[in-house]
Amino acid sequence: MKLLIAAVGQRMPRWVDEAYSEYAKRMPRSARIELIEIRPEPRTEGKPIAKLLESECARIQAALPEDCGVIALDERGRTLTSADFARWLARRIDGGIDAAFVIGGPDGLAPHLKERAEMRLALSAMTLPHALARVLLAEQLYRAASILQNHPYHRQ
Repeated sequence: MKLLIAAVGQRMPRWVDEAYSEYAKRMPRSARIELIEIRPEPRTEGKPIAKLLESECARIQAALPEDCGVIALDERGRTLTSADFARWLARRIDGGIDAAFVIGGPDGLAPHLKERAEMRLALSAMTLPHALARVLLAEQLYRAASILQNHPYHRQ
């Protein structure tokens, strides 16, 4: 089973790379996470936002395996407790179903990508910087794996 994080944005600040790497290395073998950085569309040419999002969407779709489920991160998406997220992850692991969590760029994700996603997931009702969303998602994946393994990281 693969857990992919497809994130629009490259050359993150060092603290982002270090924090993400810390959680990624803690993941158990049964639920490794892999980061796919997607090149953002330049915002300097005066293109309409819809065109920018479409270009990024094409890059995202080209980077993802065809048979994996897409989970779009969106502040208007479904909110889950850490325990609920762990149960959701357990079903994915048991079913061997790959999942790609997609984090948009500065303008979010193309509407049709969010519509085709099997789930829209909110990490918070607040809008987060995309770099921070990458770290927070990695932490929540690690927390979910810890819950499933009865590891003391997650204390109720």
